[in-house]
Amino acid sequence: MQLHNFFRSGTSHRLRIALNLKGLSYDYVAVDLRTEQHLDASYKALNPQGMVPALVDEDRVLIQSPAIIEWLEERHPSHPLLPAGIDDRARVRALAAIVGCDVHPINNRRILEALRHDFGADEAAVLRWCARWIEAGFDTIEALLAADAQRGEFCFGHGPTLADVYLVPQVESARRFKVDLARWPCVLAVDTACGRLEAFRRAAPAAQPDAAG
Repeated sequence: MQLHNFFRSGTSHRLRIALNLKGLSYDYVAVDLRTEQHLDASYKALNPQGMVPALVDEDRVLIQSPAIIEWLEERHPSHPLLPAGIDDRARVRALAAIVGCDVHPINNRRILEALRHDFGADEAAVLRWCARWIEAGFDTIEALLAADAQRGEFCFGHGPTLADVYLVPQVESARRFKVDLARWPCVLAVDTACGRLEAFRRAAPAAQPDAAG
């Protein structure tokens, strides 16, 4: 498999975590968003949307991290990212969706570039924008985690699930956007627990080959 991704991309980060948790190896192909490489004709021939990540497996090209992770879960069911029970699966999916649907999409690079270039937002305004949506999402996640008496160190149960796969990259982004995380102790505790696992450490932005570029 080839993973076309960018070290600092939250969607790329979550897919690296999922691949690592499932013990799947891949070739790392860097796509530099800083130089607009994702908009080059050669990359758009692979992914017409011009976004990362894209996963190439034999003759198939998969795009959109939620779809790719679902595909991985179905094609490589060992080390599952979803619990067995239908209600438990719904809870984990909901936690993931708070990040994947409500926080990340309106804080990603193309939205922030539009704020800067089309609406004249300065960096202080961009940071306020990012913090607004991160805070709303993390307030909800914190409340759900705190109310779960059966929860271990992770978002659900005693091992990493899809919820952790989504949450940890968003915590990384929150730090980059200078959001004070102290008000969410459960979120921070989950991030710390995940940080002890090799699958998460190897997926971190700073550990990627293009991070030094």
